[in-house]
Amino acid sequence: MLHRKDMNTEGNLKKVAEIKLEFMQTAASDIPALLDKYQDDERSGVKTICVQYRKRLQALEMEQQRLDAMKQFELQYKDYEYICGIDEVGRGPFAGPVIACAIILPKDCNILYINDSKQLTEKKREELYDEIISQAISFGIRSIPPKKIDEINILQATYEAMRQAIGNLSVKPDLILNDAVTIPGVDIKQVPVIKGDSKSLSIAAASIVAKVTRDRLMVAYDQIFPDYDFASNKGYGSAKHIEALKRLGPSPIHRRSFLKKILS
Repeated sequence: MLHRKDMNTEGNLKKVAEIKLEFMQTAASDIPALLDKYQDDERSGVKTICVQYRKRLQALEMEQQRLDAMKQFELQYKDYEYICGIDEVGRGPFAGPVIACAIILPKDCNILYINDSKQLTEKKREELYDEIISQAISFGIRSIPPKKIDEINILQATYEAMRQAIGNLSVKPDLILNDAVTIPGVDIKQVPVIKGDSKSLSIAAASIVAKVTRDRLMVAYDQIFPDYDFASNKGYGSAKHIEALKRLGPSPIHRRSFLKKILS
């Protein structure tokens, strides 16, 4: 049975388009009440809208459950005031730096869709980057350039980027959650988490920030060295990238130690 609340300002039954707009303008937390409001409306258009929004609510509930599961390590170590997640990106490319991000999120952080950066689209990573940065208590980003990678090797360069990222935090963490590694030379308790970027909210957030930072840098390098297609391959060994290497040789941002087999 429909009531006065289901009427528009002229006293007529609300049009389907008006109801759709009402749903679109309503916060997710208030959608259940709106579904109750229109559950007796027999019009097919209204039924379709209700079905759509019930599915959206179910999807949101599933996403919230997934996100809650990603807080398991943060909850396990909740007695530590500042928990830092850390991750790196760029260990495998032929060109560009390796970049690490260390980040401390608020205890009540609940940014939906945070996940391993490799599981997200570029658009979603960009969206999440802004939200993560705006909510973070502190974050540090550091990079090690190709020349230094050639000098000390990629593993040591990765460790150095991580140490510098931690040092760049405005708040010293009490605990560090790492993606499967223990960083030498750090006097803070560390917890290595296997596949941490898909199991820890803090590590996943760090992976997104590091990935977006590096991708933006490689797009900028593409303007300087357009022949290598860096905007597309981000320095990894795509067919076009390898062809350019064989034709032109390495650019100033290539890791020479990674190219011995290709250029031999």
